[in-house]
Amino acid sequence: MATKRYNKSHHSRGGSRSGAAGAPRDPNYVRPKKALGQHFLTDMGVARRIAEAMSPGGDVLEVGCGTGVLTQFLLQREDIRTWGAEVDGESVEYLHNHYPAFTPRLIYGDFLNLPLSEMFPAGLKVIGNFPYNISSQIFFKVLDYKELIPEVVGMVQREVALRIASPAGNRDYGILSVLMQAWYDIEYLFTVHEDVFNPPPKVKSAVVRMTRNNVKELGCNEELFVKVVKAAFSQRRKMLKTPLRAIFGDFGGAEHDFFSLRAEALTVEDYISLTNWVEEHIGHE
Repeated sequence: MATKRYNKSHHSRGGSRSGAAGAPRDPNYVRPKKALGQHFLTDMGVARRIAEAMSPGGDVLEVGCGTGVLTQFLLQREDIRTWGAEVDGESVEYLHNHYPAFTPRLIYGDFLNLPLSEMFPAGLKVIGNFPYNISSQIFFKVLDYKELIPEVVGMVQREVALRIASPAGNRDYGILSVLMQAWYDIEYLFTVHEDVFNPPPKVKSAVVRMTRNNVKELGCNEELFVKVVKAAFSQRRKMLKTPLRAIFGDFGGAEHDFFSLRAEALTVEDYISLTNWVEEHIGHE
């Protein structure tokens, strides 16, 4: 698998940073960067639990390796082949120094921009302490490659984890819940407290595991399905009639039984049924 264009051509960038006073930066220290949403995990027990939550076999890509706290336990597993994607030059330099054997599989680049089909044509699993500021984007990227990614183990803000795992009828249930649960079985594994990070975040975190389900097709127009779900939750306190008509028109005056419900009341199957109804009635005057 060719990865040169994502790492080796950029390695010099990681070594060019200096301290605030112009002195050479300590290569054994990585400064957490707020702009990158970095909160480095410091608890080895938590890191081990995350690494052990991934099923055996295949290529595993860690998103945001940081200082290698999770990486080290992944590398100890002989039943997987670990790769890394890291956008921070300081972290890349640190990982090169501390895990030199890992260097050929460490990609210096943004996971959100990686052409996963080209890099992992046989598929990959995804794991990581996901940066808070892009966790939702990571999950949407996973959806784009759902036929390539059979499993995800990720640590995210607890509220995001609850949202993904929440069943219909719950206040945490939302757009991400419906879209992820349409294609993946979601498990909320455990909560992680603030004091095991550097710097400590202001909220708790949680680890979730997502396993690709057996759904090959939803049984509706999948592009429209996404639009219907997003429209429904655009005014989640309103009955569905209001946000759907605001986006799609008045459906020729037709009414659906779901119109008297709010967005969080509908299951994935309900949204599939509603999408088919919308497609039948859209544009009717």
